[in-house]
Amino acid sequence: MNILMVHPHDLFDSSEPWTIRIKSIAEEFVKNGHTVQLCYFPFKNGQRPSFELLNGLQLYALDRTLSPGALLRNISKLKRLAKWADMVHFQKCHHYSSIPSVIAAFANGKPLHYDWDDWEEKIFFESCRITYKTFFIGYTFKVLERFLPLLADTVSVASQHLKKLAMRFGKKPAEIFMTPVGVDLHKFRPDLDGECVRQKYGIDGPLVLYIGQLHGAQYVDLLIHAANIVLHENPQVRFMIVGEGFLKENLKGLVSNLGLEEKIIFTGAVPHDQVPFYIASADVCVAVFEETDVTKCKSPLKIVEYLAGGKPIVASNVGEVSAMLAGVGMLTKAGDFNSLAKGINTFLADKNLREKMGRLARKRAETKYRWANTAQNLLNAYKKAMGPDT
Repeated sequence: MNILMVHPHDLFDSSEPWTIRIKSIAEEFVKNGHTVQLCYFPFKNGQRPSFELLNGLQLYALDRTLSPGALLRNISKLKRLAKWADMVHFQKCHHYSSIPSVIAAFANGKPLHYDWDDWEEKIFFESCRITYKTFFIGYTFKVLERFLPLLADTVSVASQHLKKLAMRFGKKPAEIFMTPVGVDLHKFRPDLDGECVRQKYGIDGPLVLYIGQLHGAQYVDLLIHAANIVLHENPQVRFMIVGEGFLKENLKGLVSNLGLEEKIIFTGAVPHDQVPFYIASADVCVAVFEETDVTKCKSPLKIVEYLAGGKPIVASNVGEVSAMLAGVGMLTKAGDFNSLAKGINTFLADKNLREKMGRLARKRAETKYRWANTAQNLLNAYKKAMGPDT
């Protein structure tokens, strides 16, 4: 099958780590004998070659500039590429990528698939300061997310909440396919040695790890308040926050106000190929959320990477999280740092429990959260989109 895939972000920028989803799925398609052309949008036009090959993928860099001219150029290029394709697949609803994808598919009479992995409207309004400009952008997300599921032949969703939204917007259940995140089980595994990370940051005791973006939809402040409680009972513990975002300085200010500068490490962004070693260095891994429209829709990548690393996990009970852990981690009350601290302390106090949960976590990843499973669910969606004769 010839598959044209379109993603609105930069595959090569560490500040947009969520691109791992489309890269991993595309690589699974190639492993199974399909041909993939993957279009992406670098931060700066001309930053990458317009065409290159990577891991068997044919990559095309398109124009991310927010202008009518860039939009028309993207439409022209995608129309040309779609002639070759048996299936046009686009991820997320950003107008500069989704609108050209829809037009390219319709112009060439190609089946169209929409991969809906987050509620972008809600993320945008939760993460950004509202001005006239940002309101217009957010309203664009709102409109597109209402109509794109109906324009596409099939839709894949990363959570049950998104599935309900798609049906509420008018999509038939038979045209909606569940495709949660996956993980590379070879890169993320329990036998990795994280000692290099411990030595780099001078850690010789228990380590609690968080991985994620430091912006308004991540709630890292809850972890910092939980750390303050944990450290009163376990002063030898260190906390590590891996990620970057516009709230980083605010979070550092909170750490300073609590007098925890020596106990909480901010690493900044880390290349994704180094993330497995950071997970390997940890004794407990954390995923913390409040219960919002954003978090109800998430299928958090960090959780499946923690699972594959064979780590005990403390996570807020919201959205897909309970289904993802399914008894192999500790669920805490969403938005409650006292509950989070209690969960962390429970694991820190019981090595046998940590080891047991780590073994179960790895087994959960092996059986449920392989990228191959995600890719197969998408192929099922494609077959539905292409009709019964395919």
